[in-house]
Amino acid sequence: MKNKIYELVLISFTLAIAIATSIIAVFALNGPMFEVILPGNQIFGQIPLRIDALSAWMILIINFTFVTGVLYGTGYLRHYHDKPKNIRIHQLLFVILHISMILVCSVQNFIAFLIVWEIMAGSAFLLIIFESWNKSTVKAGLNYFIQSHVGILFIMISFIWVIVQTGSMDFNAIRTFSEHVPNPVSITLFFLLFIGFGFKAGFVPFHTWLPYAHPAAPAHISGMMSGVIIKLGIFGILRMLLLIKSSYLVIGEIILFVSIISGLYGVILAIVQHNLKKLLAYHSIENIGIIGIGIGIGSIGLGLHNDFLAIAGFAGGLLHMLNHSLFKSLLFYSAGSVYQQTGTLDVEKLGGLIKKMPHTAGLFLIAALAICGLPPLNGFISEFLIFSGLFAGLKSDSFSFSLFILTAIAALVTIGGLAIICFTKAFGVVFLGTERERFHTEPKEVPFLMLFPKYMVAFMIVSIGIFPQFFLWLLKNPVSLFVPNILNNSNGYFINQVAILSKIGMIGILILSLIFIVYGIKKYFEKTKVVTVSSTWGCGYVVPNPKMQYTASSFVKTYSNLIEPILSMHKSDVVLDQVFPGQKEYSSHNYDKLEFYLIDKNLKWLRKILLKLNFLQNGHIHFYILYGLFFIMLMILVSYGEYLWELLMNFLRLF
Repeated sequence: MKNKIYELVLISFTLAIAIATSIIAVFALNGPMFEVILPGNQIFGQIPLRIDALSAWMILIINFTFVTGVLYGTGYLRHYHDKPKNIRIHQLLFVILHISMILVCSVQNFIAFLIVWEIMAGSAFLLIIFESWNKSTVKAGLNYFIQSHVGILFIMISFIWVIVQTGSMDFNAIRTFSEHVPNPVSITLFFLLFIGFGFKAGFVPFHTWLPYAHPAAPAHISGMMSGVIIKLGIFGILRMLLLIKSSYLVIGEIILFVSIISGLYGVILAIVQHNLKKLLAYHSIENIGIIGIGIGIGSIGLGLHNDFLAIAGFAGGLLHMLNHSLFKSLLFYSAGSVYQQTGTLDVEKLGGLIKKMPHTAGLFLIAALAICGLPPLNGFISEFLIFSGLFAGLKSDSFSFSLFILTAIAALVTIGGLAIICFTKAFGVVFLGTERERFHTEPKEVPFLMLFPKYMVAFMIVSIGIFPQFFLWLLKNPVSLFVPNILNNSNGYFINQVAILSKIGMIGILILSLIFIVYGIKKYFEKTKVVTVSSTWGCGYVVPNPKMQYTASSFVKTYSNLIEPILSMHKSDVVLDQVFPGQKEYSSHNYDKLEFYLIDKNLKWLRKILLKLNFLQNGHIHFYILYGLFFIMLMILVSYGEYLWELLMNFLRLF
């Protein structure tokens, strides 16, 4: 009973925060900016809270994801009924994370922003390590926490630079600073901020924390992280684009290049994963790349004064932020349901779950089709807008630029094709066929409390797919922050896109209607038909067994051989050189090469240096006193260095 009260309080708090802030966000999305200036002090100065259309869009995404997350998470955490203290702390941190993320979208004071950003990072870290008794979980959480602070360092350096030059802590000081410095300086400032926010977003090569933190966290927190936390990195980049007045063409090309690499690298690594949640984590990197391609195209459109390019790019990127938060949270919720019922995320051990978890299987399939960009679901709509912008960019007079855009189109097409391969493998191996291993308890469908939020998300996925014009119209004001007066431009680009998406929505309705009609006809004729169940033909084997099915590895064997030079693959090959071989085992493991070269090698080098300095930690107290004296002398030299230098020069002049 006590646990139920705590659950009700958590859900009530989350709903109250979501409703209150969503009301403000809806008004800001459709009208003037909401602004409140909080009285500050000598350290902070005034603290402005501003919710414009961009902040409002992000707040609405956050709130919907948190509402579904708290409902799903309540059911998910009941599995840990023997850890009541952990659950209480987890519930409190969930509310803190929600509030801090809303504040990140609205606070526009440098120091206050860094504080709420730090609260968000810290609460997310503690939520990730919910299973703190698991060493690998704590290690993954620390990895996230450290890399998050590396990103914060770059953001902090950028803010300090602006404060020193302008004397103001208001975000508008960034605009003032960028307007009065040469283009290379403002581009440098943007590049520093892009790295800082890029760590949070998970752009390659700042992505190495993401494949560890997502699988380690509870499923609803994985949904939060992939759905909205990494989007705050994208939000930060978009906010800086609005503030930094510089060469948008150069900035756009940088974003587009990094995004293409991120999208391709993420999906390439996703396909060869054996852990279901790690597979989904790499797809987060892929989709961040797709969002970045849209933002890059939009920025290039601003640089070329091409309204259609800018509208299609920013609208596609912003809509894909919403779309990805939906289908990725649904995928993680479904993966969490599979984990609770089977106790494993290893796809090689799963199989046949569609018979025992039909709702979860169907919802996973909807999300998988959406993330692959197939109609009539939401992923197709946002990718259609981004493709529209890319094809418009081909009309440039510059051959080199057109070639660059053509490369981006080829990359986006490749990403989509590889995503289909990956989710065909994931869905087929996990849910189809027969079970590969016997579990301690028979898997069954999860409770209604865990299914209901998944159906909420699925409803939104389908709604965007069949009514895309409505959601594009909601983006009118956020996009107009980048492209003013989008409804008044001479060629009617925005209205034209709304009309095209309206037709696509009608086609989507026809596709869904056709599916339901065919399904209804099938069910009608099945009523009079006797269904018999028999074993599959075993190709001559008397006793077929589950090991005769395709495994996840064998499904993508040809692909793995093709990309092996890009990856770091570790295999334990088995040579069958006997007429009657005994039991043999084969295993393969992949490792991120970028992680090896950027993280592991540098840590190894740092460890060697620290080991050489180990003699300083010798256990003798008189050495520690000496260290203290040296430190005091160093501080005196630093504090009075200029005075002592002048004194020395005057002394030398005497001779």
